[in-house]
Amino acid sequence: MASQWKFLCVLFLHLQPSFCLRLLPADSFVSSVHDGGVSGRREGKALHHFQSSAASQRKLLQMNGAPLSPLKISSNGEPCLLFLARKLSLRYEKNKQLDLTEQAFSSHKPVDISQSVCRQDKATLVMAFGDVGDLRDLSIRLQLSNTFYESSGQWWFSVDSVLVLCNSSVGALFNASDVYAPASSSYRCPHVSSLQRYSGLLLPSTDHARRWSITFIDFQIQAFNVTSGRFSPASDCTTILTPAILMGLITSLILLLVLAYALHMVIHLKHIEHDDSQKADMYFPQSTEHLEHCCDENITEKNVI
Repeated sequence: MASQWKFLCVLFLHLQPSFCLRLLPADSFVSSVHDGGVSGRREGKALHHFQSSAASQRKLLQMNGAPLSPLKISSNGEPCLLFLARKLSLRYEKNKQLDLTEQAFSSHKPVDISQSVCRQDKATLVMAFGDVGDLRDLSIRLQLSNTFYESSGQWWFSVDSVLVLCNSSVGALFNASDVYAPASSSYRCPHVSSLQRYSGLLLPSTDHARRWSITFIDFQIQAFNVTSGRFSPASDCTTILTPAILMGLITSLILLLVLAYALHMVIHLKHIEHDDSQKADMYFPQSTEHLEHCCDENITEKNVI
């Protein structure tokens, strides 16, 4: 019976590694390996391959299934700020891109946010990652403010800047543009990034900052008016002049110009045809005799009248 299971395991080597492990106990398989000599050693290697593959599959499923939880900052025991992104990536010049999503938002590896501060009109979210790859003491800081606008009669919060610090060097500062929402809502945007292909909502303020690129995917944040520890209905970002919209406007303008020119030419041709028809109805004498005869007839008609 064990030999049959061994044959099935070899058959499904590249199909379902976990199939054999579920059907055949490890101890029976190992005992058959010792009895089988060389073929047993080969099948033992296959078993080890199955076990490592199954373990890697379980690890991958755990990583993919790990829920992302928003970062929460409290003030006087009350929630003050919520922040979540489906992906957070960072890159310095042409180095390898760092994926900080799991360190930032995974419930298994919470990032250090103890340095964060939240007041009535100002807030600073500090995500201290520590040593990541070749970067030492890496941290990302989001600066937010809360402002009352009399024109709308309500408070609005905004993300003013994003600061990247590492290796105890000068930070890379990015000024945020158009990242704001009413305080009663949360702000959500598919991409908040320093890259131009994502509309470039984060603008580098120095030459040093231009060496860095930072991208948040499915960015959502709310500050200063958080109720029940959950995001309020979101105010989505609107980018008016995206490349696609700009090309659409230019194409529409060209089509309108072509249509206007075509209409102008049609009207001009009709006007020419009308003038030609009027010229065809007019009589032109062929010689001076005809002209004198016409003049004599006109004089006679006038005398009769």
